[in-house]
Order: sequence, then structure tokens, then C-alpha cells
Amino acid sequence: MSLAASLMLAALTVACNGPTKKAEAEGPAGTPVKIALAQSVPIEDTSEYVATLKSRESAVIMPQVEGQIVKIYVHSGNPVSPNTPLILIDPAKQQATVKTQVDSKNAQQANLRWAQQQYDRAAGLYAAGVMSKQDLDQARSARDAARAQLNALGAQVQEQEVQLRYYTVTAKTSGIVGDIPVRVGDRVTNTTMLTTVDKPGSLEAYVYVPVEQAARLKLGMPVRIIDSEGNVIADSQISFVSPQVDGTTQTVLMKARIANNNDRLRNAQFIRARVVWGTHLGPVVPVLAVTRIGGQYFAFVVEEEKGKTVARQTLLQLGETAGNNYVVLGGIKPGDKVVVSGTQFLVDGAPVIPQS
Repeated sequence: MSLAASLMLAALTVACNGPTKKAEAEGPAGTPVKIALAQSVPIEDTSEYVATLKSRESAVIMPQVEGQIVKIYVHSGNPVSPNTPLILIDPAKQQATVKTQVDSKNAQQANLRWAQQQYDRAAGLYAAGVMSKQDLDQARSARDAARAQLNALGAQVQEQEVQLRYYTVTAKTSGIVGDIPVRVGDRVTNTTMLTTVDKPGSLEAYVYVPVEQAARLKLGMPVRIIDSEGNVIADSQISFVSPQVDGTTQTVLMKARIANNNDRLRNAQFIRARVVWGTHLGPVVPVLAVTRIGGQYFAFVVEEEKGKTVARQTLLQLGETAGNNYVVLGGIKPGDKVVVSGTQFLVDGAPVIPQS
């Protein structure tokens, strides 16, 4: 090969290899990624507790007398109005007692009539001067005693008749009949629960808050009733804070009234109650920007390092979700550039080309 040809070949080799080696030295240009600024928004400071719902218009029906059930007039789920008969307890013994008392009263009425006649006769004789004043006083005393005895028997009859009415158990308010655990033939006492009558509508959430948080409870503080998916079912506020601490659980009872206009909630239902203590400003990041690795949450934050734009993997402390965003408790500050797409292709320190 001639000298001229060798020089031309060397020049071509330098021309071809020079830019490649320079590009290799500079490294890759970067991965295009979309970014979003971590925004500072008002964030609620909340705590969640398990609450028990109790009806403000639910009546537990118990008998006021003892005896054997002979008839049940209603079924579970029946609507009832005030004074509707629910259950009949065998009244035979009480009816006999009332009859005896009525008979005694009737006999005493006859005694009173006789005593009145005796007094009238004595009064006439005393006026004619035939009977002494002492005999007249005795006749008057006998009449007054007979009248008093009649009044006492009348009160006893009234008492026994009132007692007789208790053998027919009635609804005191309007509502829906609940479960009826007793059956015809069962013997019941005044501590036996016969059924319940629930009036659909307002409920109260009973929330037991740890005593460490009790000092923060204030009347009117917002309370939200939420379902298992975190959706708000009803908004309310604290209506009662107990002045006492439960010695067993070391909790303080707090109540919140629930309108329950759509009847989604039920008496004695367990539900989650979210107490809103206040609000503060804090950053949020899109849910799509967060990845979970080994039980921890991370996001890539775009930073400038030595003239290069790189993505740094940052450990996050997350709070509740707010719409399509996570509330960030630590790891990111407002204004940080967070990668929201293409994170599956990134590693810590990888060069990136940010796109809005």
C-alpha cells in the first residue's frame, strides 16, 4: 500500500471513531419522563376509630309482669303504631284476682248502704230526742269506716285492673318490629327481652377515644362516617363528650348524631368514624408516581447534579389518599419535581429528560 493510501485510511478511521468515543464518554442522553410538581394543599389531621351505631328511637320491649306467653300478634318486620298489641301473657290468674277485688268492692258497697241507712235512722231518732248523742256518733263512725273501706277496695280494684293491662304487651311508639326471640308457651319475667321497635331515622355513633386524645375532643368538631372503602357515608359533628374515663378500657365516650336519611345504616352496626382534629398545609403526589418495594413506598424526584438531570429514588412516608393523590408526611417537600410516568425504566441516579 502506498503512503498516500495509508494516510487516507488513517484519516477515515479517526473520522469514524472519534464521535463514537466522545458520545460513549459523555454517557446516554437520558430517559424521557413526565414530571409533576408536588403541590402544597390543605390536609386534614384525622384519626379513625371503630364506632357503634345506636338508634335514638329504638325501644327494647320487656314485660312488666311474669307469666306464660299465649299469643304473639306480630311478626318481625311489621310496622306498628303506638298501643299496637304485640304479645299476650296468660292473664287468667290476674283476671281472677280482679274479679275477687270487684266482688269485695260490691259487697262493701252494700255494707256502706246499710251503714248509711243506720246513720239516717239514728239521726232521726236523735232529732226526736229518743237516741243519745253517743249512739249517733257510733252510727256516723260506722258509716265513715264503711266508706273508707269502699274507697280502699276501689283503689285495689283499679291497681289490679292496671296490672291486668300489662299482660297485653303493646308498642309505646311507632316503628318496625325487630327480632322476636320468644315463642308461644315460653315463660317470661320482667327481665326477658321480647322484641324491639325501631323507628327508622336518626342514629348516634358511639366512639371510644383513647384517653391520651381526650383533651383534643371538642363539641362541634367534625366527624365523618365512612364505609370499608373509605367513602364518606355521612357528615356529623361531636355532640357529646363524656366527663368520665372508662376504667376498664381507658377510653372516653364521644357521640355524634347521624341523620341516616337514606337508611343505609342500621342500629347496633359497627362502622368507622373519622374525627377531624384540624387542617395543615402539606404536599401531595399522584398515586401513579408511587411504587411499593418491600413494604415501603418510593418515588423518583428529578434533581440537578453536576450539570446533569437525574432521577433520585426517595423513600416516602404516606398518609391518607386525597382523590388521586397521596398525602406525603415525609420525603418530599412542596415544589419537588416528581416523576409520574416511566418509573419502571428508572434506577436511582439515572439521567432523565423531564417533560411537563
